[in-house]
Amino acid sequence: MIITRSLAWIRLHPVISGLIALVVIAILYKVIIPSPATYEYVTEPVSRGEVARIVSASGKLRALNTINVGSEISGQVTDVYVDFNSPVTAGQVLAQIDPTRIEARVTQARAQVASARATLAQAEASIIRAQTDYEVQSREFERQQQLADKGFVSKAGIDQARNALANARASLSTAKAQAQSGRAGIAQSEAELSSAQLDLNRTRIVAPTSGVVINKLVEPGTTVAASFQTPNLFEIAADTSRMQVEASVDEADIGQVRVDQLVRFTVDSYPDDTFVAKVGQIRKSATEEQNVVSYLVILDVDNKEGKLLTGMTANVEIVTGTRTNVLRIPAPAIRFRPRKDDRPEEETKDPVKPADEKSKKTNTAQIWVAGDDPYEPVRRTVTIGLAGEDFVEIIKGVKEKEKILVRSKSLENEEDEEDEDEFARGNT
Repeated sequence: MIITRSLAWIRLHPVISGLIALVVIAILYKVIIPSPATYEYVTEPVSRGEVARIVSASGKLRALNTINVGSEISGQVTDVYVDFNSPVTAGQVLAQIDPTRIEARVTQARAQVASARATLAQAEASIIRAQTDYEVQSREFERQQQLADKGFVSKAGIDQARNALANARASLSTAKAQAQSGRAGIAQSEAELSSAQLDLNRTRIVAPTSGVVINKLVEPGTTVAASFQTPNLFEIAADTSRMQVEASVDEADIGQVRVDQLVRFTVDSYPDDTFVAKVGQIRKSATEEQNVVSYLVILDVDNKEGKLLTGMTANVEIVTGTRTNVLRIPAPAIRFRPRKDDRPEEETKDPVKPADEKSKKTNTAQIWVAGDDPYEPVRRTVTIGLAGEDFVEIIKGVKEKEKILVRSKSLENEEDEEDEDEFARGNT
């Protein structure tokens, strides 16, 4: 009865009946035939090659020996004879400070020396006169003494001769003292002259060593004030064929860095070139900025080609360990986890987090190997060796050329999905 009524209703409403039939067929198609996947897994084969453990840092290029050239006197700079990047030799004049005031001091000091020498000459002449007078008075006193013994000269005459002798002796002593003072005056005047001549020489700013001018801080007309500290006028790099990089290494990585380790670095000026250096020194004094502690590592750089310039920013990679000709897999494979629906059921019975904590102690890790079905990967426990930034050494657990899952890729758009860590996703 129901079937008869249904058939009658279908005959009376053919269009509606057709639409209902299409909807039912579409539903059955969706249920019976599954929809195509919207993603796929990207794999990489297990390969053999080099694994390098890298500590990344950044730093500035500096000249191996930079000398600041300053002025010890004040004055106005009248001439500058060098410019940036000018090669200089030791003793070469770099700049000239106005010497007028210093030259006047030198002239005055020379006049004082001449005056002191004239005073000394007068004192020495006084000594000769006083010496002659003393000798005359000595002989006169002796004669008066002899005459007094014979009774020809009174006692007053003897006293007068003795007094004249004493005055002559005092005059001689005074003349000698004046001569000694004159010599001291000459020494003082000559010292002042030497000081003035030294300051005059210092008006010529000279290079203390050979090198290249990397910084110029003065121009003609600049007034130099050296009252409290020596102002810097030039910076000279003594040898630009050898340079150094001052790299800041994070405290978490400094324990891996050793002296003489190989270093690779790049600079923005030559993005396609890789430069080689080695660790020369590890400074033990820590630097803290915004609660981040770092240590200064000095890298020795060969710059014979002259490409590198002071102040360039270096992107540094310190090679703290290498393995050659070993089995390796891409580093992202260690962190990657397939989607929850694609993992075997036993995965939910064996929580990953405890396994990972155990892996840290036993140096093992969980990776996923492509199976026969691309959406049913196989979990594999591997023993890892050296872990680098791009590759991880595999000691055992996989074979060469096996395909390892490294990330997932969306098929609905052109952008790849980000690698998902199981714990970060929180959908396990």
